[in-house]
Amino acid sequence: MNLNDALPGFIAECADLLREMEEGLLRCANDAPDAETVNLIFRCAHTVKGSAGLFGLDAIVSFVHVVETVLDSVRLERITVTDELITLLLACKDHIQLLVNQVDQGVSADPSAIAGGEDLLQKLRHWVTDPHATVAAEHTGSPALATNIASASTVIADWLLAIRFSLGVLKAGMDPLSFLRYLRSFCELREVRVLQDGWPSWDELDPEQCYLGFEIELRSDAERGRITGAFDFIKDDCQIQLTQLNARVAVPDPAEGAKRTAAAASGTRENPKAAASSVASRSVRVDSEKLDTLITRIGELIIAAAGINSLAHTRGDGALEEQASTLTSLVEQVREGALQLRMVRIGGTFERFQRVVHDVSRELGKEINLELQGKDTELDKTVVEQIGDPLTHLVRNAIDHGIESAEVRARCGKPAAGTIRLNAFHDSGNIVIQVSDDGGGLRKDRILAKARERGLIQEDRTLADTEIFQLIFEPGFSTAEQVTNLSGRGVGMDVVKRNITALRGSVAIESTEGQGTTVTVRLPLTLAIINGFQIAVGSSNFVLPLDAVEECLELPAQSSHDFTELRGKALPFVRLRELVGNAEPTSRRPSIVVVRNGAERAGIVVDTLLGELQTVIKPLARMFNKVDYVSGSTILGNGEVALVLDVPALLGQAVSRGWSRKAL
Repeated sequence: MNLNDALPGFIAECADLLREMEEGLLRCANDAPDAETVNLIFRCAHTVKGSAGLFGLDAIVSFVHVVETVLDSVRLERITVTDELITLLLACKDHIQLLVNQVDQGVSADPSAIAGGEDLLQKLRHWVTDPHATVAAEHTGSPALATNIASASTVIADWLLAIRFSLGVLKAGMDPLSFLRYLRSFCELREVRVLQDGWPSWDELDPEQCYLGFEIELRSDAERGRITGAFDFIKDDCQIQLTQLNARVAVPDPAEGAKRTAAAASGTRENPKAAASSVASRSVRVDSEKLDTLITRIGELIIAAAGINSLAHTRGDGALEEQASTLTSLVEQVREGALQLRMVRIGGTFERFQRVVHDVSRELGKEINLELQGKDTELDKTVVEQIGDPLTHLVRNAIDHGIESAEVRARCGKPAAGTIRLNAFHDSGNIVIQVSDDGGGLRKDRILAKARERGLIQEDRTLADTEIFQLIFEPGFSTAEQVTNLSGRGVGMDVVKRNITALRGSVAIESTEGQGTTVTVRLPLTLAIINGFQIAVGSSNFVLPLDAVEECLELPAQSSHDFTELRGKALPFVRLRELVGNAEPTSRRPSIVVVRNGAERAGIVVDTLLGELQTVIKPLARMFNKVDYVSGSTILGNGEVALVLDVPALLGQAVSRGWSRKAL
C-alpha cells in the first residue's frame, strides 16, 4: 500500500479527531471536567500524533507531543483545568488543524505559522514546568478522577522487536523507516540494530528490492497488540517477532481505571477493538467528488428517461410506454437512494458554534449559553458546506448586537447569562434553520432613521415591521454606534442574504424590542434534483418546486384584481405573463397555482398546467444571474429548456403589491 494513497484518509481522520477534541475542550469549559471527557481529549491528541508519525510528519508529531504531555498531566490531576488552559488548548487544536491543512495542500509552513507554533509551545511548557500549576489529587475536587487513579495502574515493559521486510515492499510504495517513526510516537526506541545477514553482494543488489531488517529494543506502556499493530499496513509484507524482556508497574492510568470501574459495574468486559470493528463494518468513507459525479450521471439518466417517455407517448406504442414507465420508476428509486447518500445531519455544523460562542463571548466579556435543537435534521451536504459562513455571521451578530451586557440584562430583570438558540426542522420540502437570541431585539426607529438618512426609503413612506427588518440586509447598512472587531462596518448581513439567495433560499427576521430576535433561513433540502411541477405561459415552459405547490385553481372570469378569495380568505396573486413579458395570445382560461413559502402564500397565474416531473436543476450562466424570479434551469424530455422559478421572489412580488403577511 502506498502511503501517499492513504494520506487523504489521514486528513479526514484528523478532521474528525480534532473536532472531537474541540467538543471535549468546550465541554470542560462549560462544565466541571470529568474523567471520560479528559481521556477523550487525550486519546484524540495521541491518535493524531501516532498517525502523523506513520507519515513522517515530524512537525505535527513534535507539536502534538507537547500538547499530549500537558493533557497527560491533566489526566493525572497534576494540573488544574482553568479557562486559561482551555483557551490555550483550543488555540493548540487550531494550530494542529493548520499544520494538517498545510499537509493536505502540499505547502510548507509560513513564518507566521512557525512563530505562532513556537509561542504556543512556550506557553504549554510553562504549564508543565510551573510548580504552581501542580496540585495534589485530593485537592482538585474531582472524585471521579481520583477514583480512577486509585483503582488502576500502568505497566511499562521492555520489548525486543525483530522485523524483516519482504523484498517487494518498496515496489508496493511503502517506506520501512516510516513505520519506525510511527513506532517512536508511542514507544521509546532505546536501541536500533540493522540486520545485515540477508544482504546480497554489491553485484547482485537490486535497488528496487528491500533487504532491510531491524532488531529494536524499545520501552512502552502499550500492549503487545498496539506495538505489532503499528505494522498492520504491511503485515503481509514483513515478518515480526516481539518478545517481552521485563515489566514494571508505573504511574497509574486513569483511563484504564475508568474502564475497569465501568466493567465491574456492568458485569461485562469491554472490547473496544471489537466495537470499533463493528462500527467500521457498517460504514465506508466515500470521496465527495465521486458522490457528485454519481449525482450528475443520475441527472443525465433522468433527462434520458424523460426523453424516452416523451418518445413513447408521441408514437403511441403501448408496450414501449409500459417499459418507459418501468424505467422511470427505477430511475426515481435510484435517484432517491443517491440523494440519501448526500444527506448529512446538521448537528455537525451546529456543534461548530460552541467554539464560536466560547471565543466571541469571552472577547466581549459576556456570559452566553448556546442551546441546540434539531441536530438530527438532515440536508444535502452541499447545502451544509455553503451555509456554515452565513450562520457563523448570524451567530456572531446575535452575540455582539443581540445579547446585552450583564448589567443591562440585570436592569431589565433578565438572567445575567444570555441565550442563543439554533434550531433546524423540515417544512414543505425545505429545511428551516432559526437563529434566536433573548437579547434587546431590533430597534425599528433606529433602523428607519438610518434608512432615511441613506435615502433607502422616502420620508413619508410607511413600512410593515417585516419590511423594516429587511432593510438591515442592504449593502453597507449598519446602526452600530462604533466600529469593533466584530461589527459596525456594515459588511456582512448583505453577504448573508446573497449567499442564502444563491442557494435558492430565503431569510426573514422577527424581533420584539426588549425580548429578542429570530432569524429564519429557509433552504431547499437538495440543490441537485427535485420533484417539479411544469407550467407554461404561451409557448414558454417553467417549473415550480413541487413541494412549494399547494393546489391549483381556475382564474375567475373577467378578474381585474390582483387577489381572489380562497376558502373565505384573500389570496393575492401575480400574473406570470406580465412578469416575464410574454405577449403571445392565449385561447385558454388561465389557472392559478397556489404556492407557499413558510407562512406566506400567494397565487401564480399561468396559461397551462402540464403536471409533475423530475427536474435536474442546472445553474444559470453568469450573464443571467440578475434575471428576476428565476433560480435555475432544467432540460425537459423533448430537449427544450425550462426555467425554474424562484418561489420566494414571486411571493415577495405579491406582497409588495400591497399585501402584508398578516393578510395572507
